[in-house]
Amino acid sequence: MNLDRVIAVRTAKTVYRDGDRCLKVFNPEYSKADVLNEALNQARIEETGLHIPRIREVTVMDGKWTIVSDYIAGKTLSQLMQENPDDKNKYIEQMVDIQLEVQSKTCPKLSKLKDKMNRKISEADLDATARYDLHSRLEGMPKHNKVCHGDFRPSNIIITEDGTPYIIDWSHVTQGNASADAARSYLLFCLKGDMEGAETYLDLFCRKSGTSRQYVQKWMPIVAASQSVKGNEQEREFLLSWVNVVEYQ
Repeated sequence: MNLDRVIAVRTAKTVYRDGDRCLKVFNPEYSKADVLNEALNQARIEETGLHIPRIREVTVMDGKWTIVSDYIAGKTLSQLMQENPDDKNKYIEQMVDIQLEVQSKTCPKLSKLKDKMNRKISEADLDATARYDLHSRLEGMPKHNKVCHGDFRPSNIIITEDGTPYIIDWSHVTQGNASADAARSYLLFCLKGDMEGAETYLDLFCRKSGTSRQYVQKWMPIVAASQSVKGNEQEREFLLSWVNVVEYQ
């Protein structure tokens, strides 16, 4: 295998291209169970018929667990937005359309979003009262079983030369409430400092899905708390600032 061409470097993992294959190589300390679970979840999503890279194998290279999948040639929506700033809203609308297609699918063997969020909230750097309040709010939210990508952002959508959108990075996928996934996408725009993009995204998602803005916003403190256990200090501080936001206009 040729590991000369680096596509991306992430926390505890590096992604390489080797011809028509993509190799996600995890650091030695990465949990084997987490690697195998990620590959299994991606294989399950393949069965929904969505356009995603196909898993080819899971192997060990130089003592490092590696997921080998199809390499998808094209540009991410993030790249297209940077290259064509005047068309940014069009690309955000395309992102929303793709997300709604994802959420139209079900995959009963995936972990439940609420269970994952409850675990993450328990780990959050919050006092016991705040955690109890968030657990209570989460328990009171409607239970759904839609496919939720968990990290749905423009950089995780590749548009091929013929215009076909492929969705990558399924390490956080669960089944649950679509509005929780939308709240996550909104916060990802905010974390990039793109408040205008965040508002455009949320308006489009709510209009196209027939969801009230207030309902998605009710998820934001819960999602922010569950996401605050990872990332750098600046991101954690920003996310935790959302936890105490109770009322929305």
